[in-house]
Amino acid sequence: MKNRVFVALIVSVAFALPALAQQTGSTTQDQPAASQPMQTAPAAQTAPPSSTDQSSSSMSSSPSVGATGKQPLQAETHEGFWGRVNPFARKKYVQRQTQPIRDRLNELDELTASNGRQIKDVDSRAQQGIQLASAKANEADQHAIDAGNKAQAAQQTATQANTRLSTVEQVVGNIDQYKATTQTEIRFRPGQSVLSQNAKTALDDMATPLKSQRGYIIEVQGFSSGHGQTAIATSQKMADSVVRYLVLNHDIPVYRIYVVGMGNAPVPSANTAEDQPKTKRTSGGRVEISLLKNDLEQLSANSTTPDQPAAAK
Repeated sequence: MKNRVFVALIVSVAFALPALAQQTGSTTQDQPAASQPMQTAPAAQTAPPSSTDQSSSSMSSSPSVGATGKQPLQAETHEGFWGRVNPFARKKYVQRQTQPIRDRLNELDELTASNGRQIKDVDSRAQQGIQLASAKANEADQHAIDAGNKAQAAQQTATQANTRLSTVEQVVGNIDQYKATTQTEIRFRPGQSVLSQNAKTALDDMATPLKSQRGYIIEVQGFSSGHGQTAIATSQKMADSVVRYLVLNHDIPVYRIYVVGMGNAPVPSANTAEDQPKTKRTSGGRVEISLLKNDLEQLSANSTTPDQPAAAK
């Protein structure tokens, strides 16, 4: 019985020692914190810190501030009965010692998450800005291309207008310059002024293409054998028969036809030899029809050609 009491006393002492060590450790930690304001209070009352001291203290303390804006955790310097490691520490004691670390870790996690969200926000806004700048650049490039195309079209139009103006100036300068393009000769029997079927066919071949043309005149010259006014009157009748046929059958305006009764006037000969005469007399009756044109038809063709692509467009 005495042995059992003695063993129980030893076990109770063994369990009481860790609790006593924890209480003494906690009281010794609280005593410096409570005694420190009493020791520093007279110094704070006697000599207030100057601005230079405050700035120097803030400069000295600023590097030690952590990412959360708080001072780093201070390691415990006090050693209890069991030293730094207490093999008999209770769960509440361990929780009380590790709670500041857990709080600081939670703050760091929140700070990291906040920084991640800010980085994503900044990256998203940067991507939007890049896309907007790229769209603006593409739009500016398209405007530049459109402006270049319009400038090229304006240059082409100006070139065409300049070419047309040069053509108009040339045509206006040569408006009264007619060139012979077609010549037809109609033969008549002596003393007659009636057109034969061959004569009408020749006149049809010459006058049919003239319905859609302009800038032309027709020169009709009548020649007849004989002498004096009789030959002139006969040549005039033959030339009038030709003009009458052109006006009635082909609707050629009278103002485009010039009629001359030449009688038995000499005409230039085709033989250009020096030992032969350059003129010859008419034997029988005939009428020479000459088609003369100026550059007005060419101007009309140039003015209608550029408009065809525009109409097709």
